[in-house]
Amino acid sequence: MKAYMSPDSTHWMKYAIGVALGASQPGRRVGAALVSEHGQLICSAFEGEVHGASWFRVLRRRVQELGISSAHSVYLTINTLSAAGSFELAELLTGVRIDRVYIGLPDPALTSYLDGDPATERGHVLRFPDGLQCEILEQNRDLYAASEQSIECNPHYSTHRISEAVSTGLRSMGLALSRSDVNANRGRVALASLICQRYGIEYKEADRAVGDALAEAFNVKYGTYDYAYDARAANVRWVDDFMSVYRRSSTRSLSAVNILNVGVGAGHEAAALFSDCPQITFADIAESGLASISGRIPSSRTVVSSAEDLSALPENSFDLYASLRTYNSSFFDTSAAASEAHRVLKPGAVIIVSVANGFLYTQRGCVVPGLIIPGTEFVDLYRGMDTANLIGAELDAVGFKDVRMFPTSTEIYLSAVAA
Repeated sequence: MKAYMSPDSTHWMKYAIGVALGASQPGRRVGAALVSEHGQLICSAFEGEVHGASWFRVLRRRVQELGISSAHSVYLTINTLSAAGSFELAELLTGVRIDRVYIGLPDPALTSYLDGDPATERGHVLRFPDGLQCEILEQNRDLYAASEQSIECNPHYSTHRISEAVSTGLRSMGLALSRSDVNANRGRVALASLICQRYGIEYKEADRAVGDALAEAFNVKYGTYDYAYDARAANVRWVDDFMSVYRRSSTRSLSAVNILNVGVGAGHEAAALFSDCPQITFADIAESGLASISGRIPSSRTVVSSAEDLSALPENSFDLYASLRTYNSSFFDTSAAASEAHRVLKPGAVIIVSVANGFLYTQRGCVVPGLIIPGTEFVDLYRGMDTANLIGAELDAVGFKDVRMFPTSTEIYLSAVAA
């Protein structure tokens, strides 16, 4: 769903956000802009522009008055649900042929994937970038804060933020970067480059500092991770989900293959999945997780290594590469990790990665699907699918074939075969 944005698309995203400001407060602020193939505004509308009418009804009336049957693109700040529970964007798309759809955020009332949602059922739906999503959140802060998309409901995630831990770690090294600095440079290369520019040090030294801060942050968050706050606590069949994906990808027993598990965390998943596997190697940047899994599976091999740099491991060595909930980690370089995965796998070997796609609403014991918008306290229902699509594209780009996606109640699995 996500793609690189052209300058024109960014312009119209900002335009739609500006249009939404016309709505009175309190109330839902939604802006929409319809653009022609020549890059010209056809018409726009905002929630509350006409008393008692949604943005959709206003925009549809204008489209009918203009005699428009098609447009190049529509930019919508919030994919709204009507009072009847249908998607207003879907209704617009039934009357007007639109080539490209850009969506900012899901409706704050949307807590599960529903039939008829253009964001999940229509191809070529694109998203506003993170910074503009945050502007939409600010326009509608009270609505989102009162919704189940607020992760203040989950104390573990609202108090253990990787960006804060990285910022704290770098400050302890004399590199004073704020949390906003860290959130604005979420790639390891980008963060190291910022340190070089600000402090005039060599890139190698800056990269080592970022690596150390990341390792410590992940140690703190996942080394003693409390699974009572994990969405998988509400899905007792998550092991069966993984095994189902594996069986669809390989006919060999797990106990008969040479396995590399990248991103061990506290070792809970690894122990549940691979305890009976005699040929298993675990890799992680956080040493506490590796120490934990070594105690649980003494016959295993452990390697302190990031997914992006597996140079300690030889090429063409493994039959299965498994990495659960690592590829959507903070500061993760998906392209580099996919390339390394392809290098260490034998031809015909299988890769299985998963994207976390849910947060436990602890007061209700239910799962709110999606991923956190960086730098905020809110879960975006569509972000997991965005991330999975991007990972799939990276796997394809480095030479994997037969890339397939398997959504489950708490995460989205991807499998592929090394060509």
